[in-house]
Amino acid sequence: MTVFQLLMLGASAFFAYKIYQHVQTLQDPEPKADNQDGEGHRSAEAFSMFDPESLIQKADIAFEEKDFEKALALLNEANAKQNNNNSDTLFKIAYILQQAGDNDEALKYYKEALELDKDNEFIHNAMASIYRSNGEFISAKMHLTASLEIDDSNPVTYYNYGNLLVDMQKNDEAIEMYEKALLIDPEFSEAKEEIEKLKEA
Repeated sequence: MTVFQLLMLGASAFFAYKIYQHVQTLQDPEPKADNQDGEGHRSAEAFSMFDPESLIQKADIAFEEKDFEKALALLNEANAKQNNNNSDTLFKIAYILQQAGDNDEALKYYKEALELDKDNEFIHNAMASIYRSNGEFISAKMHLTASLEIDDSNPVTYYNYGNLLVDMQKNDEAIEMYEKALLIDPEFSEAKEEIEKLKEA
């Protein structure tokens, strides 16, 4: 398991390992030749010289450098230029807000992302993580179930489900979920550790 995945484990939100892909060195794009519409007004592209894709790439770099404030600012600008209509950008904004502890605002963006991409298991996992931390176990369970309906081969979802069931004091059911995670990934050491803890309790 990579360092990044372990980081996500600490947040009980493994879903995030797919958020940011490998970041390559960027070259700044050339400034737009014309940032005005036919009536002389500044267009959305006039916020900066960068198009949404370049802004997102720069946000990815800022995220990897743990400059979350800069990453969030870049993503918000990209989101504005995309007219709030890109689920991946909304998802990234939500994730950074969640890492910053602003779960209410993060949930708002996750919901917007889910409206655009209803079959995204990672959004469901993310929302489940917030609902679980808020003690809203029924909502968390609903989203984890939805995630498994989309993809029942992700061991992380079973692990997260097991964690939720522990919080709900349903230890036997939690063990079943951890065991399902191990059937898919026998090297999932965290799931093994949770089973051992529950059996020793």
